[in-house]
Amino acid sequence: MTRGKQKIEAQKKNAEKNQKSKGSQFEARAVALKVSCPICKAQLANQNQLNDHYSSKHPKENAPAESS
Repeated sequence: MTRGKQKIEAQKKNAEKNQKSKGSQFEARAVALKVSCPICKAQLANQNQLNDHYSSKHPKENAPAESS
């Protein structure tokens, strides 16, 4: 029955490890998404992504100038 004890200990250890790694990433996501499209309100990380977004999603519109 020694393997039974090891199994229980391993389950407890894995449960602790998994509990620490789980969590919400809303805060990290909010920090990373700094630019938003004024037309469709899509949130993007930087001006280059906004330019690419405009060329693919809003081809008839011009991307706004970079605001520093």
